[in-house]
Amino acid sequence: MDVIIVVDMQVGMLDDAPKHDLQGVLDRINALTAMVRRGAGKVIWIRHCGKPGDGFEPHTPGWEFLPALIRRPDDIVVEKSLNDPFVGTSLRTTLADLAPGRVLVAGWATDFCVDATVRSCVSGDQHVVVVRDGHTLSDRPHLGAAAVIAHHNWVWDGLISNRSIRLATTHELLSEADALPDGRIHPA
Repeated sequence: MDVIIVVDMQVGMLDDAPKHDLQGVLDRINALTAMVRRGAGKVIWIRHCGKPGDGFEPHTPGWEFLPALIRRPDDIVVEKSLNDPFVGTSLRTTLADLAPGRVLVAGWATDFCVDATVRSCVSGDQHVVVVRDGHTLSDRPHLGAAAVIAHHNWVWDGLISNRSIRLATTHELLSEADALPDGRIHPA
């Protein structure tokens, strides 16, 4: 079974500068979550719970998931308060219970919460697939969003892992799933 972790794709992310290729990222996340579900996998939505008064304060409009995301009642939601969704949450136990063949990672923001998620998945001895075109952020004061994304994809591709880490585009993952009789993504 495969799991996809979708990080912090919430309404509050729309409050500041535009996000790089946001509509494309949303479309690709929806395609990948559908693919994982078809393969009997699980979708885990990470929801950031901010402090009172910020754009991600629990039970405010910014805390809600983006309405363009296709979510299902049997999807799992893990709430976090730090960049790393493994700290102080049930995510590690949830992954241990599910025992996925691989963990796909997508979401927002590339250089903060997505990066922390990728690194903790690698440290947690998971087979990791970073969706190369499935994460986003806004331009940073010193670097444009596309350059930050390219840099992080390069860094993640070089991480040392006891299992495997792979970067793949949505198209590659969908094509691989279509080529398999059961529609699942299998470890390389």
